[in-house]
Amino acid sequence: MVCTGRSNLSYIRSLTISADIPNKDLTPVAAAAAIAPGTRAYGETLETINARITSTPGVKKAATRRLPSGNISIHVQLYQAVAQWTDGTLYYPLSADGTIVNKPTEERNKNTVVFRGNVPNDITEITNTAHNLVEKLDYLEYIEDRRWNLYTTDGITVMLPEKDPSAAIASLMILDKNHKILSKDINVIDMRDDARILVK
Repeated sequence: MVCTGRSNLSYIRSLTISADIPNKDLTPVAAAAAIAPGTRAYGETLETINARITSTPGVKKAATRRLPSGNISIHVQLYQAVAQWTDGTLYYPLSADGTIVNKPTEERNKNTVVFRGNVPNDITEITNTAHNLVEKLDYLEYIEDRRWNLYTTDGITVMLPEKDPSAAIASLMILDKNHKILSKDINVIDMRDDARILVK
């Protein structure tokens, strides 16, 4: 009876959507699901619906289930923005694994670490460390897919070492606290050599 459409269970009366992060706008997920009340329950496969949902910006994973009542339940795992990425014009929210998670804006978010160019698969540590300099940080750029350059709002390029860039940023913070190095009239701080710091 259900398969032939002669039962109440053959039509979807409700769609339930939940997420792992509370208080998020799930309207785009509902739009991607494209299931209106009265839709035939077996008109589309769950795989097709799930594929549309996982292609929604901000959705990391999705699970779509057909309940015994014939209704549909969707649970999504969302990306959480930890920084922003810019092309020089627009700013895109960026997750810890380097995924753009939402639509861009024309303005940089306050107190947000910004990246340019390619980013590696895990930016958690460099983002957390760079937050300590966020007031003086313009953006970070991944150089040759192996090390970071840090660019300050005053136009200084800080060349961080490939090994342990977080420790280098901590040293830079101490230098700035003791000697105001980031306020001086310099162009480059080269920290790639563990034995010495070069200033140009």
